[in-house]
Amino acid sequence: MVIKILLLLLVLVVAAWGTLAIEFQLQAGLGRWVALAGWLAVAVLSLYALSKGKNWLLVPQALSFLVLVGWWSSIAPSNDRDWAADVARMSHGEIQGSVVTLHNVRDFTWRSETDFDEHWVSQDYDLQTLKSVDMFLSYWMGPVIAHTLVSFGFDDGRHVVFSVEIRKEKQESFSAIGGFFKEFELSLIAATEQDIVRTRSNARGEDVYMYSVELPKPAMQALFLSYVEQGQRLQTSPRFYNTLTANCTTIVYDMVSKIVDGVPWDWRVLASGYLAEYVYGLNALAPGYSFKELQQLGYINPRAITQHPGQDFSSVIRQGLPLVKPL
Repeated sequence: MVIKILLLLLVLVVAAWGTLAIEFQLQAGLGRWVALAGWLAVAVLSLYALSKGKNWLLVPQALSFLVLVGWWSSIAPSNDRDWAADVARMSHGEIQGSVVTLHNVRDFTWRSETDFDEHWVSQDYDLQTLKSVDMFLSYWMGPVIAHTLVSFGFDDGRHVVFSVEIRKEKQESFSAIGGFFKEFELSLIAATEQDIVRTRSNARGEDVYMYSVELPKPAMQALFLSYVEQGQRLQTSPRFYNTLTANCTTIVYDMVSKIVDGVPWDWRVLASGYLAEYVYGLNALAPGYSFKELQQLGYINPRAITQHPGQDFSSVIRQGLPLVKPL
């Protein structure tokens, strides 16, 4: 009886996975409907076989699954698609001594999610003048999930933000379920705070929190270079986004754990809405404050929406914020 129940669950899981794989990866049209109908018919046959004890009728399911896995394995990521404008270019860099030249730094002016002026620039950043690392968490679907952005500040007042994002095609929108089924490639975006932070707080109306992170300068420099290396790899070896295992937070954790010894894995790396609390527990946020105080002070939206023309956005959102002193 136990084996029968396990087989039943296996058939249901395989049927659901195959259905979603076909739904997200086959172009809409007759071919998709035929594939779905055939796949579901085999699943129904398998359920009938289990109910009647005719296990030999599970063979079509097994063969169909092998064909589906073979097709699934052939789906490869690509950098050559008709990309949406905000991810049309991939940020990448060149290193000359302590100076990193970042290409395709995004500096859009956003009036709404769909109304913006495009502007891509190249910028030089001297890692000897790197003085701060800040973490932004932008909440777009409740308290559990947030988008993670990491901003690097320099002595000249400039900030550049790195964000690991889905690289969506034109007319495509984010789907958490699609993120499990090779729906999107990964993209690395380097951008100004005026672009990538302000669009979330002002144009999209997401709740954005900023936390100043305490890291030794060598670790800050190594993290910056890790982002640059990540961008270089994605330029030559495209990779699929995965909602659970390859997203804006897990990739940052992977980079940090290779730089800073003793950074433990924690469930809050996956539940990214609680990431700041996890970092606070590592004593890596501004000292002398409770987490609740840092969270309240770090909510940038009230300051962001009052920015006046000509004001520096980065300065405005940091007013009254506890900032880590450079080590």
